[in-house]
Amino acid sequence: MENIYLLMIVALAVLAIADLVVGVSNDAVNFLNSAIGSKVVSFKTIMLVASLGVAIGAIFSSGMMEVARKGIFNPGEFMFSEIMIIFMAVMITDILLLDFFNTIGMPTSTTVSIVFELLGASVAIALIKIGHDGGSFADLTTYINTSKATQIIVGILLSVVIAFSVGALVQWVTRLLLSYNFEKKAKWIGALFGGFAITAISYFIFLKGIGGTAFAKESFSILGGLTISHFIENQVFVILLISLLLWTAVSYIYSAVLKFDIYKLIILIGTFALALAFAGNDLVNFIGVPIAAWQSYQVWSVSGVPADQFDMSVLSEAVQTPTLMLFVAGMIMVATLWFSSKAKAVVKTSIDLSSSQSTKERFQPNFLSRGFVRGAVGISEVFNYFIPSKTKEKIDRRFEKPTIELKRDKTFELPAFDVVRAAVNLMVASVLISIATSMKLPLSTTYVTFMVAMGSSLADKAWGAESAVYRVAGVLNVIGGWFFTALIAFISAATIAYLINLHVPSMLAILLLLAVILLARNYLSINKKNKELKAEGQLLRAESSSIQGVIHESAHNISNAIRRVDKIYSNAINGLSKQDLIALKQNKKQVEKLGNEIDELRDNIFYFIKNLDESSIAASNFYINILGYLQDISQSLEYISKVSYKHVNNNHKKLKFNQIKELKQIDKSLEELFKNTRIAFEKSSFEEIGNILSTKKTLFNEITDKIQKQVERTRTEEVSPKNTTLYFSLLLETKDLLTATMNLLEEYYLAHDGTQIPKILKQEEEE
Repeated sequence: MENIYLLMIVALAVLAIADLVVGVSNDAVNFLNSAIGSKVVSFKTIMLVASLGVAIGAIFSSGMMEVARKGIFNPGEFMFSEIMIIFMAVMITDILLLDFFNTIGMPTSTTVSIVFELLGASVAIALIKIGHDGGSFADLTTYINTSKATQIIVGILLSVVIAFSVGALVQWVTRLLLSYNFEKKAKWIGALFGGFAITAISYFIFLKGIGGTAFAKESFSILGGLTISHFIENQVFVILLISLLLWTAVSYIYSAVLKFDIYKLIILIGTFALALAFAGNDLVNFIGVPIAAWQSYQVWSVSGVPADQFDMSVLSEAVQTPTLMLFVAGMIMVATLWFSSKAKAVVKTSIDLSSSQSTKERFQPNFLSRGFVRGAVGISEVFNYFIPSKTKEKIDRRFEKPTIELKRDKTFELPAFDVVRAAVNLMVASVLISIATSMKLPLSTTYVTFMVAMGSSLADKAWGAESAVYRVAGVLNVIGGWFFTALIAFISAATIAYLINLHVPSMLAILLLLAVILLARNYLSINKKNKELKAEGQLLRAESSSIQGVIHESAHNISNAIRRVDKIYSNAINGLSKQDLIALKQNKKQVEKLGNEIDELRDNIFYFIKNLDESSIAASNFYINILGYLQDISQSLEYISKVSYKHVNNNHKKLKFNQIKELKQIDKSLEELFKNTRIAFEKSSFEEIGNILSTKKTLFNEITDKIQKQVERTRTEEVSPKNTTLYFSLLLETKDLLTATMNLLEEYYLAHDGTQIPKILKQEEEE
């Protein structure tokens, strides 16, 4: 039986590495979003600073592993065999749960997940023991630290509300004092802000980053032989006062004398601090359980006592984690930080929700978000009624955003928020986490950093009338996901622990295989999706300011769009002919995706027009017309896909052979049209468009001929009203699709060289 426990240790080691990867991917948002969102320094510099913080924090985290050993359950009440089941259940659940959240790009709390997994697994095993011994449910308190679990749940609720409120208040006051023209303020104001901010962050580094380690408990001898014990823990006021004076002086020299940006320094130090604290405190969430299992195995293997009789009271003792293990874990975390695409997706969600700029809104409004926004608007109007108009005007001027000149560079993107908000996010998160740590209150760094960012966004008026309902819906989705994490973590870990307990060897093999399959499936699914996006090509917004520039630049969009239009139309006809409901359903999704991308381009018309030169206003008319024709094409495809899917889904009669044959003929003709169009745009051979336009009359005549044939069939032999309706709908909508396509081509041809008019257009004008 000893071999099975050795194999469990090996499995836990592998799971620990995997958990480090998925855990870092999720928690990177905690310390990266402020620096990345403000674009104050290059991405490479941000990553180097964060990597340094993670590496140092990992090495200092030895004293943080106690929660996995005795924080949730009473180890002395469990035997070695039971503890190993608990640890295996926790790790399997943790990897699958975090990977799920990473895959959908949502930040969640690794602290809450590990705590509730430990709680769920230990409750399941405790209930099995109680049932076996004939005890009652009340005996559960003997095995479980119920007060700790209650404290954590209350901590979650309080941290969400307090972090949001304090973040909003501090940002509002800061903006009121500094405004958006903070760079024009006196240097001493920036130096004082820098002193306060860096002092708060420095205190956070000491208290949260290394406060729980053995280093914090060191004693120091000063002049005269006086010894100060537990210096960092006991001399808080002295540390804060010295730090404030020192950092204010440094900030003044840095900004006023050396002429450097103090806000950049604040953001870099804050990023380092949160990365340090993340690794120093949250490393337990990833490797605490495997290390506790390994240390348990070491003690049990030399005891000579059977696994089901060896109690684990040894876990109650303080045990130091080998530095080598911490170093290896730190390196894995750093590597994940650099290479994980899922980490970037999670960070993007947080930045988009707090951005002052127009972004593609991920979340749809719901009745809760609409209700919150209406309530906030109502409260704002009540306050405005009591505030004197002059005072209100002064406040509004402080929140007036300066006009930012758009750079004509395709790689340029406006920062999501300015350096003042980024500094406030880091400072407030640091202070709140430090206070909670000093009061020994449990909270999640993810919850605090995210909610501070959301509160500061609200106060900074980043959530305007055009984005508020979407952003609030996003925040509610994320918060709902946090509570979902706790519930699913508890239930899943309890279920897996129960299953393993049924028969350890066989259930372990099945569950580990299932975990590998699910992780591999998610990985392959994301890779496939990324490849498909790359292959089909996403539509990109125009950046040029001249009509000729827009023509050549948007050719890429037209080429990609036509390729997708061709595929969608053919798939609709083929799916209809084969009565393939799955293919038609998938086709509907592709149409919706294309439509969303075109809508996004239309949403950016405002910024495109703002970027134009006075002499290039004609480019706006051209671009608007092109987007209008693309939208017409998308709507025709949407209708064709919808009616085809509806017909098959309702189990109506299959189209007749002649109808399918005629649709295939039209599809073949359109395929040739789309192919030639794509080639012309790929090669920017706009002269070739004239040849394509010359086929316009032939194509329209072909569709008209098919309509006439169906009219004759309806009068003589057709007996199915549904088939007739569907067939006419497809032909008429195909005609609209062709019209929009030809209009688009004519727009390009005439804009490319207005002196040339295709023969087909001349003929139409004469007629």
